[in-house]
Amino acid sequence: MPDNALRWAEVIDAYRIWPRGLITLYGLVAAQVTHWFMALPDPNMAQAALVSTVWGASAGWFGLYVNTGRKWGGA
Repeated sequence: MPDNALRWAEVIDAYRIWPRGLITLYGLVAAQVTHWFMALPDPNMAQAALVSTVWGASAGWFGLYVNTGRKWGGA
């Protein structure tokens, strides 16, 4: 049983299942916030700041996603 668990851990690590799922969910949240903001009849500065913060944080999430994970050979 431990060998099988280690094999599944390798698969999850190799395909980066959790990070891909989280980045996908965050993308959906960012899209929903954008659609909500665009549907507002008269948005104010606080609402614009919320959208700006959500999209600014998406850059941080994406940076964490691409800079983590297994390093595959090479330099």
